Amino acid sequence: MFNASDSTIIAIDIQEKLVNMFSHKESIIENCTKLLKSAKILDIDTILTEQYPKGLGATIEDIKKIKAFKTIEKTTFSALATPEFKEEFNKTKNKNIILFGIETHICVLQTAFDLLNRDCNVFVVADCCASRSEYNKTVALDLMKQFGCKIITLEIALFEFLKSSKHPSFKEIQGLIK
Repeated sequence: MFNASDSTIIAIDIQEKLVNMFSHKESIIENCTKLLKSAKILDIDTILTEQYPKGLGATIEDIKKIKAFKTIEKTTFSALATPEFKEEFNKTKNKNIILFGIETHICVLQTAFDLLNRDCNVFVVADCCASRSEYNKTVALDLMKQFGCKIITLEIALFEFLKSSKHPSFKEIQGLIK
């Protein structure tokens, strides 16, 4: 499917006020943090976005502590509609995109569609996505799947990056998910 060397991770709007809207915010924070810590360990190209941080707050502290990623402010729903993001994304040259974030049915969905239109292979990490309404999230994931995205989980992504228990970072990544 994909490798650490040919993939880019895009984390959409994991911000204070957005995360605080969810009753299950601890699991969202935990899963997103595990994926981004793994990205740092495995040296995977990663870009974070923040939707209007003046109103919605900055990226959550757990992720800011990782200190490994470029963060781009946006007001567009699709990250690719923001020139600074598009410029940063074009530097990666990767066609395998691991995508997740908030809100699934708005910014994640519109970014996914724009990535598909650029002939990218889009893998949406379902358990690292959230919407205020579970129904909106479910419909958005289904719609993305219908249009060609692959819906995966955090553990599917991590073990796909590792490929084997012989990977030099296996124990470190395994420690994050135990």
